[in-house]
Amino acid sequence: MKKLALHWQILIGMILGIGFGFVMTQMQWGKDFVADWINPFGTIFVNLLKLIAVPLILASLIKGISDLKDIAKFRNMGLRTIIIYICTTVIAITVGLGLVNLFAPGDGISKETITKLSSTYEGNSNIAGKLATAAQTKDAGPLQALVDMVPSNAVAAMSNNSLMLQVIFFAIFLGISMLLIGEKKAEPLKNFFDSLNDVVLKMVDLIMLFAPYAVFALLANVVVSADDPEVLLALLFYALTVVAGLLIMIVIYCLIFALYVKKSPFWFLQKIAPAQLLAFSTSSSAATLPVTMERVEEHMGVEKEVSSFVLPVGATINMDGTSLYQAVAAVFVCQALGIPLDLSAQLTIVLTALLASIGSAAVPGAGMVMLVIVLESIDFPSELLPVALALIFAVDRPLDMLRTTVNVTGDATVASVVAKSLGKFGQPHVENWDDNLDEVSS
Repeated sequence: MKKLALHWQILIGMILGIGFGFVMTQMQWGKDFVADWINPFGTIFVNLLKLIAVPLILASLIKGISDLKDIAKFRNMGLRTIIIYICTTVIAITVGLGLVNLFAPGDGISKETITKLSSTYEGNSNIAGKLATAAQTKDAGPLQALVDMVPSNAVAAMSNNSLMLQVIFFAIFLGISMLLIGEKKAEPLKNFFDSLNDVVLKMVDLIMLFAPYAVFALLANVVVSADDPEVLLALLFYALTVVAGLLIMIVIYCLIFALYVKKSPFWFLQKIAPAQLLAFSTSSSAATLPVTMERVEEHMGVEKEVSSFVLPVGATINMDGTSLYQAVAAVFVCQALGIPLDLSAQLTIVLTALLASIGSAAVPGAGMVMLVIVLESIDFPSELLPVALALIFAVDRPLDMLRTTVNVTGDATVASVVAKSLGKFGQPHVENWDDNLDEVSS
């Protein structure tokens, strides 16, 4: 009997998790039961993915650069990657602004709803934390992003998943240095990272065996910890505007893939589906990165020297879904609070959302920090910032799940386009967790 494809297993786990969560919400003890006995399995799964993210980036990126044997090739790949990422982010922000101006979801929010939301989330620790983080980011100098890219301690950088750019910088620096000392001297170190890369990819295969059960736990917890349904209903029009924009971005990715890579967009979506579903479940591009790399390399045929650079960089600087959400959210709160926005203010939103997406943490909730920065760029009244975040806080979690899915899809699309442009898009070579089992079993 043919084994059910991984994306179908994960999808079944998601559906069962949502159903189980709804059942538990009807039980007085349901929320505590899910939090104590179900959610920990989801947390363990996410921790396992985060555990291998840094070793995978380090090993695959160093291997990819050392395989190039030519620094000029790396420069060409880097320039193409950054330019395409910037273009897709600008498209995403423009789509978001177009939809929010067309449908004006903020005009339908009554003053009573604004008051209710403000009182519900007044003093919320999460909102206060986002405001504090945004204030620190705003006070930093114009070149602070460059300073933050360069680690003072490589080991310390590898100990913190939020410092992914520093790990990428160190890996690129080490890989280029290996090229410059010559192939013979670099061979022992290259062999070490080649072997480490194979081991970490095998760890991905093993972790993915647990994926359907993990997404069941993650989605069940999301459902039982959801906010008041009446509050969610009041924000439905805003949420639908964001969802429409995200769906348009998926269509744009599929068109780009079909026109440039010359393969079926349905094939693309099928191959990347497990990474998309995990991105939806975890709300973290960084946690999903090992799976995205495995799907793009083994199941789509993008060569490692491309995927090992494009995907880690994308998980850090390519936030198309998040940037689109910021554009919609910024205009939505201004509409709801009666604050007019002229063309120059909306152009400022495009520029600020683009810059804020570069180097933002690829973790849940980073989008709200970026939103505060975007709002402050258009002289949004500082005393209304807590009200603005309260307006969108109730639906932020489900939208975060969706926009992370779009972020991951965008990363895979750009990796495919860059690989195709460099002649590095080959045949898929799928490896299973038990391929070498016969060598270690008697």
